Amino acid sequence: MKMIKNPLRKLVCAVALAGAAGTSMSSFAAAECPIPDNVRVVIGSTSTGGDTYQNSSLVADHLAKELDINMKVDAVGAVPAFRALERSPNGNTIMIFHDMAYLGHLYDVNGYGNVFEKFKIGPSVAINPGNAYLVPKDSPYQSIEEIIDAAGNGEEIKVAIQPGGVSEIGFSALKNAVKREYPGKEGNIVAVNTGSQADKNQLLFNDYADVINGSVQANEQFTRLPESDQKAMRFVWLTARNETIQKANSEGLGETTREDLLNYVSPNASVPMTDKQNFTFDKEFFFIYNKGTDQKIVDCIDNALKEVYAKGDIKKRQKELFFIPNYMPSSEASKHLKGKMADYKKIINNIQS
Repeated sequence: MKMIKNPLRKLVCAVALAGAAGTSMSSFAAAECPIPDNVRVVIGSTSTGGDTYQNSSLVADHLAKELDINMKVDAVGAVPAFRALERSPNGNTIMIFHDMAYLGHLYDVNGYGNVFEKFKIGPSVAINPGNAYLVPKDSPYQSIEEIIDAAGNGEEIKVAIQPGGVSEIGFSALKNAVKREYPGKEGNIVAVNTGSQADKNQLLFNDYADVINGSVQANEQFTRLPESDQKAMRFVWLTARNETIQKANSEGLGETTREDLLNYVSPNASVPMTDKQNFTFDKEFFFIYNKGTDQKIVDCIDNALKEVYAKGDIKKRQKELFFIPNYMPSSEASKHLKGKMADYKKIINNIQS
């Protein structure tokens, strides 16, 4: 839990500063922004060491300063966060989460409804381009293509994932690729369902999994180990788009440069989704509000974040932490994320059919 302290006062909302189309500054100057002085930011994770908390705290810190209010980031987990949001139409509680908000619904995870129907989607703020799949460093599989071919030729490939979200969507894409290339052989891609990243790593260390879902941030350190080390692993696939990785700092993360990482994204690492398109997935973070939240609050946060990103300090810090700055106002973000949900629903349905 993180408290972000700023002087308490009612904000006089300068919506025009963020470029509200067709509205003069003077018409907004006297209008009070109805956002409360104290806002609880719930996140869909119980960890204060993961990427959701890290990114949410950074964004909340800058937003609180811009709005001159108090914001508290609370790592309560997805289902409790949704419940808290349902009880707060006045803006006292808002949520920051990522694509699992809608993927959980597509995978029928208990407690996940259709986020686009039950809530109001706010602005997007960042991409974590590090969603990755790794094998032991001494694995016979040198690439994701070899893994697809191995499954197609009858080898069982055990993949450790955390079911129901970002971790599973890449698994579904891998299974879909085998089904496309080797019809009837997709059953050779087998999920080993587990929990945290530490749990997935341990399955790889103990040879209970051939491949694990991980991240650049969490697993890069293990890729530096010598092959003789039981914990040594290497990347075979990053789900991020090539152009997303291109936006990262050239030094990448740890001892893995941006150029190194580009070896593991499309088209250099190919997981076919259609005849003409490889599967890609950017893990995006965005705000979620109670359905009844005053549109003035939504607009106020949109405009404040626009100012924050225009100043640039947050973008520099996000890139240092291996996030890609990705501010989109609420209406644009909602349309974009609905499109993603429709695209990935097709892949999930194809596997389940």
